[in-house]
Amino acid sequence: MHLVALNRSLVFILKGSRHTRIMAQSTSSNSGKKLVQIDVSSDTVCPWCFVGKRNLDKAIAASKDQFDFEIKWHPFFLNPSAPKEGVNKREYYEKKFGSRAEGIITRMTEVFRNLGLEYNMSGLTGSTLDSHRLIYFAGQQGLDKQHNLVEELCLGYFTQGKYIGDREFLLECASKVEVEGAAEFLEDPNNGLKEVNEELNKYSSHISGVPHYVINGKQQLSGGQPAEVFMRAFQVITN
Repeated sequence: MHLVALNRSLVFILKGSRHTRIMAQSTSSNSGKKLVQIDVSSDTVCPWCFVGKRNLDKAIAASKDQFDFEIKWHPFFLNPSAPKEGVNKREYYEKKFGSRAEGIITRMTEVFRNLGLEYNMSGLTGSTLDSHRLIYFAGQQGLDKQHNLVEELCLGYFTQGKYIGDREFLLECASKVEVEGAAEFLEDPNNGLKEVNEELNKYSSHISGVPHYVINGKQQLSGGQPAEVFMRAFQVITN
């Protein structure tokens, strides 16, 4: 896995990835506005996924008078073998990226600052499986709850030094967005496991990097795109 530039932003990808962009058909919602459906593949330890989410939110806010939106989040594992107990985040970056680590951290610090956020490299990183199980579970209670949960998870991990695999942190995020029954759900490690694997195969098996967006089932974008790119995509889809 390495970082590559894409439309002034970056995407975490594996070598050999190819992404295409094609026209998509628009659909209408009950409000009479055209419906834009967005499937997002992401990992909760991918900083560009959070950047992309913030920019997507900005684009949606600027376009909500024209369109209705339906956003679904799907799992991706940047490091499927990441340990559940977690490892030091900064040390992991230094081991993984070597001499490029400090440059990457400096770049992410700048990008986050431009979003009004402080990029925090303290704490642990590790397995994101439980976070994806929880995101799936939140989606069963409403896509707004799912979307808001992703925000809370990313805020904690990227700006507060929280560990994405910490049960207490996950439950704290679930409580903030009013996901009910999260403790009981996470207690059984098999809950949501089948569904996460199914979504992984359906939405993420054909891609090698995140964030990755599929708009109205066909048009694809990759990387932490600026809001303007999303807004142009909405227009292309609905014209």
